[in-house]
Amino acid sequence: MSQAAPPAALLEAAVRAWHNAYAPYSGFRVGAALLAADGHVYAGANVENASYGLARCAEQSAVQAMASAGARSFEALVVVSDSDPPAAPCGACRQVLVEFARQAPVWLVSLDGSIVRRTSLAELLPDAFSLRPAGADESTGAATDEATDEAAGVPGPDPRRDG
Repeated sequence: MSQAAPPAALLEAAVRAWHNAYAPYSGFRVGAALLAADGHVYAGANVENASYGLARCAEQSAVQAMASAGARSFEALVVVSDSDPPAAPCGACRQVLVEFARQAPVWLVSLDGSIVRRTSLAELLPDAFSLRPAGADESTGAATDEATDEAAGVPGPDPRRDG
Protein backbone atom coordinates (compact mmCIF):
# COMPACT_ATOMS: atom_id res chain seq x y z
CA MET A 1 0.00 0.00 0.00
CA SER A 2 2.92 2.34 -0.48
CA GLN A 3 1.82 3.74 -3.85
CA ALA A 4 0.99 7.42 -4.19
CA ALA A 5 -2.34 6.73 -5.90
CA PRO A 6 -5.18 5.16 -3.94
CA PRO A 7 -6.27 1.61 -4.79
CA ALA A 8 -8.65 1.88 -7.77
CA ALA A 9 -11.42 -0.23 -6.22
CA LEU A 10 -11.46 1.96 -3.11
CA LEU A 11 -11.47 5.17 -5.11
CA GLU A 12 -14.35 3.96 -7.29
CA ALA A 13 -16.39 2.88 -4.25
CA ALA A 14 -15.74 6.21 -2.47
CA VAL A 15 -16.82 8.21 -5.54
CA ARG A 16 -20.01 6.12 -5.83
CA ALA A 17 -20.69 6.76 -2.15
CA TRP A 18 -20.05 10.50 -2.66
CA HIS A 19 -22.84 10.53 -5.24
CA ASN A 20 -25.17 8.87 -2.69
CA ALA A 21 -24.44 11.35 0.11
CA TYR A 22 -27.47 12.93 1.73
CA ALA A 23 -26.42 16.54 2.33
CA PRO A 24 -29.47 18.78 1.80
CA TYR A 25 -28.44 21.27 4.50
CA SER A 26 -24.74 21.85 3.96
CA GLY A 27 -24.40 20.63 0.37
CA PHE A 28 -21.04 19.18 1.49
CA ARG A 29 -20.86 15.60 0.22
CA VAL A 30 -18.30 13.05 1.34
CA GLY A 31 -17.78 9.45 0.27
CA ALA A 32 -15.51 6.96 1.98
CA ALA A 33 -14.45 3.41 1.26
CA LEU A 34 -12.27 1.06 3.22
CA LEU A 35 -10.60 -2.21 2.44
CA ALA A 36 -11.34 -4.67 5.22
CA ALA A 37 -8.73 -7.18 6.28
CA ASP A 38 -10.95 -9.90 4.78
CA GLY A 39 -10.60 -8.27 1.32
CA HIS A 40 -14.06 -6.77 1.09
CA VAL A 41 -14.62 -3.10 0.26
CA TYR A 42 -17.12 -1.22 2.41
CA ALA A 43 -18.34 2.25 1.47
CA GLY A 44 -20.26 4.97 3.24
CA ALA A 45 -21.61 8.44 2.55
CA ASN A 46 -22.35 11.29 4.90
CA VAL A 47 -26.00 11.45 5.94
CA GLU A 48 -27.21 14.76 7.33
CA ASN A 49 -30.18 15.39 9.56
CA ALA A 50 -32.14 18.55 10.33
CA SER A 51 -30.78 18.14 13.85
CA TYR A 52 -27.11 18.48 12.91
CA GLY A 53 -25.89 16.47 15.90
CA LEU A 54 -27.60 13.39 14.46
CA ALA A 55 -25.69 13.53 11.17
CA ARG A 56 -23.39 10.63 10.27
CA CYS A 57 -20.04 11.11 8.57
CA ALA A 58 -19.04 9.03 5.55
CA GLU A 59 -16.11 7.44 7.37
CA GLN A 60 -18.33 6.29 10.22
CA SER A 61 -20.91 5.00 7.75
CA ALA A 62 -18.22 2.87 6.09
CA VAL A 63 -16.99 1.53 9.45
CA GLN A 64 -20.56 0.70 10.47
CA ALA A 65 -21.13 -1.18 7.21
CA MET A 66 -17.90 -3.13 7.79
CA ALA A 67 -18.64 -3.96 11.43
CA SER A 68 -22.26 -4.86 10.62
CA ALA A 69 -20.95 -7.37 8.07
CA GLY A 70 -18.74 -8.93 10.76
CA ALA A 71 -15.33 -7.56 9.78
CA ARG A 72 -13.25 -6.11 12.60
CA SER A 73 -10.29 -4.41 10.93
CA PHE A 74 -9.32 -2.63 7.74
CA GLU A 75 -6.14 -2.04 5.78
CA ALA A 76 -6.76 1.17 3.81
CA LEU A 77 -9.20 4.07 3.53
CA VAL A 78 -10.09 6.54 0.76
CA VAL A 79 -12.08 9.70 1.51
CA VAL A 80 -13.50 11.70 -1.43
CA SER A 81 -14.85 15.24 -1.24
CA ASP A 82 -15.42 18.10 -3.65
CA SER A 83 -13.17 20.50 -1.79
CA ASP A 84 -9.70 21.96 -2.16
CA PRO A 85 -7.85 20.63 -0.30
CA PRO A 86 -9.75 17.32 0.02
CA ALA A 87 -11.43 16.94 3.39
CA ALA A 88 -9.79 14.89 6.11
CA PRO A 89 -11.82 12.88 8.63
CA CYS A 90 -13.13 14.91 11.56
CA GLY A 91 -11.83 14.23 15.06
CA ALA A 92 -14.70 11.93 15.99
CA CYS A 93 -14.18 9.88 12.82
CA ARG A 94 -10.46 9.62 13.49
CA GLN A 95 -11.19 8.11 16.90
CA VAL A 96 -13.74 5.68 15.42
CA LEU A 97 -11.29 4.67 12.66
CA VAL A 98 -8.37 3.93 15.00
CA GLU A 99 -10.57 1.48 16.87
CA PHE A 100 -10.28 -0.78 13.81
CA ALA A 101 -6.91 0.18 12.30
CA ARG A 102 -4.15 2.20 13.93
CA GLN A 103 -1.65 2.38 11.08
CA ALA A 104 -3.79 2.17 7.92
CA PRO A 105 -2.92 4.40 4.99
CA VAL A 106 -5.50 7.07 4.16
CA TRP A 107 -5.93 8.82 0.82
CA LEU A 108 -7.76 12.15 0.77
CA VAL A 109 -8.94 12.74 -2.80
CA SER A 110 -10.78 15.49 -4.63
CA LEU A 111 -13.86 14.35 -6.55
CA ASP A 112 -12.20 14.83 -9.94
CA GLY A 113 -9.09 13.00 -8.73
CA SER A 114 -6.82 15.96 -9.41
CA ILE A 115 -5.69 16.26 -5.78
CA VAL A 116 -4.50 13.27 -3.79
CA ARG A 117 -2.95 13.42 -0.35
CA ARG A 118 -1.64 10.23 1.23
CA THR A 119 -1.43 10.09 5.01
CA SER A 120 -2.16 7.51 7.71
CA LEU A 121 -4.38 7.15 10.73
CA ALA A 122 -1.31 7.31 12.96
CA GLU A 123 -0.44 10.70 11.44
CA LEU A 124 -4.03 11.96 11.61
CA LEU A 125 -4.48 10.95 15.25
CA PRO A 126 -1.24 10.46 17.14
CA ASP A 127 -1.66 9.28 20.73
CA ALA A 128 -5.22 8.12 20.11
CA PHE A 129 -7.28 7.21 23.16
CA SER A 130 -7.60 3.46 23.63
CA LEU A 131 -8.76 0.85 26.09
CA ARG A 132 -8.08 -2.85 26.08
CA PRO A 133 -11.37 -4.71 25.51
CA ALA A 134 -12.72 -6.39 28.64
CA GLY A 135 -11.24 -9.86 28.97
CA ALA A 136 -8.50 -9.15 26.42
CA ASP A 137 -5.37 -11.27 26.58
CA GLU A 138 -2.61 -9.15 28.15
CA SER A 139 0.01 -10.23 25.62
CA THR A 140 -2.00 -9.84 22.42
CA GLY A 141 -4.84 -7.48 23.31
CA ALA A 142 -7.25 -9.98 21.74
CA ALA A 143 -10.45 -10.78 23.57
CA THR A 144 -10.53 -14.19 25.20
CA ASP A 145 -13.27 -16.68 24.41
CA GLU A 146 -14.78 -16.07 27.84
CA ALA A 147 -14.92 -12.31 27.26
CA THR A 148 -16.41 -12.83 23.80
CA ASP A 149 -19.02 -15.22 25.22
CA GLU A 150 -19.82 -12.81 28.05
CA ALA A 151 -20.26 -9.93 25.61
CA ALA A 152 -22.57 -12.11 23.51
CA GLY A 153 -24.69 -12.97 26.56
CA VAL A 154 -23.49 -16.58 26.77
CA PRO A 155 -23.22 -17.54 30.42
CA GLY A 156 -19.82 -18.68 31.61
CA PRO A 157 -19.04 -21.35 34.16
CA ASP A 158 -20.87 -20.99 37.46
CA PRO A 159 -18.24 -19.97 40.05
CA ARG A 160 -20.37 -21.56 42.81
CA ARG A 161 -19.83 -25.06 41.36
CA ASP A 162 -16.79 -27.22 41.92
CA GLY A 163 -15.02 -28.57 38.84
